[in-house]
Amino acid sequence: MKDIRDIIEGWEFVPNRVNVRKIIGDDGRPKIQMRLDLGLIQMEETGRPDGKRPHGRESLLDYYLDLLQEHKAKYKWDAEFRLDREDCAALNGESIQFYQRRICFFQLGEYKAMARDAAHNLRVMDLIRDYAEEEEDRAASERFRPFVLMHWTQARTLQKLKRKEYDEALARIEEGVEEIRAFLEQHHRSEMAEDPGEIQFLKSWSEEIQRRKPLSRRERLEKQLDAAVAREHYEQAVLLRDRLKHYNENNRGGTHE
Repeated sequence: MKDIRDIIEGWEFVPNRVNVRKIIGDDGRPKIQMRLDLGLIQMEETGRPDGKRPHGRESLLDYYLDLLQEHKAKYKWDAEFRLDREDCAALNGESIQFYQRRICFFQLGEYKAMARDAAHNLRVMDLIRDYAEEEEDRAASERFRPFVLMHWTQARTLQKLKRKEYDEALARIEEGVEEIRAFLEQHHRSEMAEDPGEIQFLKSWSEEIQRRKPLSRRERLEKQLDAAVAREHYEQAVLLRDRLKHYNENNRGGTHE
């Protein structure tokens, strides 16, 4: 038994935020530590957060996907492949680990890894949706899909914003909103009085990005042209219109700055 006070000494728990840091473990590999009120959680950076290899696989999801492929190879179809309640509970337990690490990656600004862990949990949901024996297990898993889709979209968008690819970032948000809407339509929830929180967040974020993103060369010319016309500076407007026409001709088919 070891006292962890030396490990957390000087690292105070701050309420209402994710308290996270990266260290190098005794095995020489990076670890992620999340500070809790009464201690900490330590996670591996890759593979399963707890470092286990269930049935020799990198994750429990991989194990069940291998079982599914073996079933298909043997019986030529998957109709009789089923996940019982214990299987679903184990997969959901693994998903919680990946969720905890996902929010740590968000705090650390490691958005590619965040997207990877969100994608893992979406694949778990797909597996339970398609093969759970009990509808209750399927429904319990699916109710979190909009939330995980939002996180997956957030991670992909943040990767683009990190590279200042604003239009691509907005496209990722639009794709995410459509994914969530498709899910709601499939579950007959598309006629809700208002959008769910996940869509509201993504739409609000999209509007913020559009307000803050730098104008392209075309957008700057268009804005200057509108201003010249509004001020009745027609000679300047003619020059700007010619510049805009020349720009459009030289950049036809592209989205150049």
